[in-house]
Amino acid sequence: MANFDLVTAEDVRLMQGLAQRVTATRPELVNGDATFGELAWNWGRGHASDGAAWPRRLWFSGGDLVAWGWARLPRRVRRSDGSVKDVTGADLVYQVHPDHADLVDEVIDWYEATAADLERTVVPSAADGFALRRWAARGYVTDPASLGDTGSWTQFNERDLTDVEEPVLPAGFRFRTADEAGPQAAVQAHLDAWAPSTYTAEGYQGVRRTAGYRGDLHILVEAPDATMASSTIMWLDEANRTAEFEPVGTHPDHRRRGLGRAMLLHGMRLARAAGATHATVACLGAPGHPQARGLYRGLGFRELTRDAPLIKTRASG
Repeated sequence: MANFDLVTAEDVRLMQGLAQRVTATRPELVNGDATFGELAWNWGRGHASDGAAWPRRLWFSGGDLVAWGWARLPRRVRRSDGSVKDVTGADLVYQVHPDHADLVDEVIDWYEATAADLERTVVPSAADGFALRRWAARGYVTDPASLGDTGSWTQFNERDLTDVEEPVLPAGFRFRTADEAGPQAAVQAHLDAWAPSTYTAEGYQGVRRTAGYRGDLHILVEAPDATMASSTIMWLDEANRTAEFEPVGTHPDHRRRGLGRAMLLHGMRLARAAGATHATVACLGAPGHPQARGLYRGLGFRELTRDAPLIKTRASG
């Protein structure tokens, strides 16, 4: 890894700036994991443990970042239940400004050189026809894991905040913020909802240091027994007046009680008070993953775009 530049907090701020500029004009071209909130969440929670396996390349024009690539290389992942997973392939997150679309070829060249002998995956936007043709020309095909009713592709959803109904919680439950509940409760809420998870207290401290994090927009639902039953973080993109929910989760013992719906409504009202006019959230889009998609649709979210997972195996060159 000595020959690579690794992703830093300052890089993420520049990447978020490009996400804001693309969102302002062509939001359907923002790639999966390249949104304002996803960048902060993914880097913050994982840089301490996985950052040594995260090389990056940046492209500038006139002093502005116009393209970037962030490769995630083989690493050992430790989860909250004590299990260990060895990641053996490479995956790429990237973004190219539409005014510099030809740079996708340089992104591909860099990725091919960086992960040359590995199985490689990437998730461009399904709306980016030019990029999809360039990836296909280099031997990338639809990832089989994304096919069928249980496919792994993600859709990105949005709604406006003009009319947000009043949230209703079951008796004895109440809304909290991470500022009020404290770091231990915020971390445990995520671990309970997503077990087994790679999230740690150190990862949460990284999240708190990222651009866009606000403890007053990190929402939890506290149960009568003081368990944090649901949680979400909202990432406020002030330039586009958009609030992005990432992640969203509920403790298994408290699901199907309307907590997620109430929390999201409460969050949208807070986001509107903070200046947002739109909210966004991602979810798995395949038919076999109806829970989150149904929740968001019932709250007025509609699909804006989806990703197109691609893969290139070692045998493909």
